[in-house]
Amino acid sequence: NALIQNGKLRDNILFGSEFDKRKYVQTVLACQLEPDIANMPAGDSTEIGEKGINLSGGQKARLALARAVYKTPDILIMDDPVSALDIHVRKAIFEEVFTGLLRDKTRILVTHAIDFVHLADHVIIMD
Repeated sequence: NALIQNGKLRDNILFGSEFDKRKYVQTVLACQLEPDIANMPAGDSTEIGEKGINLSGGQKARLALARAVYKTPDILIMDDPVSALDIHVRKAIFEEVFTGLLRDKTRILVTHAIDFVHLADHVIIMD
């Protein structure tokens, strides 16, 4: 969680990128952050404390994912970004992010969440 920086939530998602309203809204919606932002005192201008101290584990995970999604890299390697999420949020993220916004990108996902393994193009099981 050292990736979460002091500053506004929006700045944590943009992480130095130019603000594109359409892309930003798509990212926030896909990463299931809209309800969280709606409940924050200053919305996406809410200040995030040191290492995301004022965020839950699930919020930190979704914020870090949103940062990666907003950058739209050609290759995205993720280390269990859905582990701190409940099944409904995890399902929505798989649909909206992994098979949605990033469907044409190379996505390498390390996870224990086998409930969505059927959506993978390739599966490697490690013991």
